[in-house]
Amino acid sequence: MELVIYAVIVLGVLGAIFGAILAIASKIFAVEVDPKQAAVRECLAGANCGGCGFPGCDGYAAAVAKGEAPVNKCVAAGPAAAEKIAEIMGVSAGASVRKVAFVPCSGTEGHAVKRFNYKGPKNCQAAMLFGGKSNMDCRFACIGLGNCADACQFGAMSIVDGVAKVDREKCVGCGACVDACPKKIVRLVPYDQHVEVACSSHDKGAAVNKICEAGCIGCMKCQRECPADAIVVTDNLAKIDVSKCVQCGHCSDICPRHIIKVQN
Repeated sequence: MELVIYAVIVLGVLGAIFGAILAIASKIFAVEVDPKQAAVRECLAGANCGGCGFPGCDGYAAAVAKGEAPVNKCVAAGPAAAEKIAEIMGVSAGASVRKVAFVPCSGTEGHAVKRFNYKGPKNCQAAMLFGGKSNMDCRFACIGLGNCADACQFGAMSIVDGVAKVDREKCVGCGACVDACPKKIVRLVPYDQHVEVACSSHDKGAAVNKICEAGCIGCMKCQRECPADAIVVTDNLAKIDVSKCVQCGHCSDICPRHIIKVQN
């Protein structure tokens, strides 16, 4: 019994000694955190989405505190957070343009020809590895297996009829879906730009006709009839100059393929 008591006492003494050593070491080797960094970190969304271009919220907060990053890069937290961070850093937040993700593809189920029915893992990259480019005949098409939706931390991406779709109100423009897409067709567009060409194909019209009922055929009707001269067909694909576009929607009304969309 005495041995047990002695063992308990020894363990208690050793524990106290090691605890004291750790406490002293933590003070000696402590890394001082800039108070500004901690204050900036409190303003961030905490999503660690990487939309700012830094490795998580801590990395961005540290860069801001050092004056190495602008104060308005946390797209998830928005302009209000940018104003708070600017106040902490004693600078101006500056103007920022809200952006949202856009998937330029209209090749939904029944409209685009499939090379084969893919039955493997529900992953776009896996489908590309299995099929060479994808399971779709159109090499520019959305594969629709949800890599982008899996990467989105805000519930803004979903797969509808085989094509990724963006909820513009939920999207914060972090760009995680852009990075996750192995086809690299997802892009960020200004939130205030509501007219977009929902196609990425650069194939000629005759080739598009064979594989997709909803692909741009480069007919140039939109270019000819745009009242603002905001549309140009380049490399067989209509493109909108957002600096000229007045968002009248005329191009959407006259597009014979119905691939110029007016986003809500």
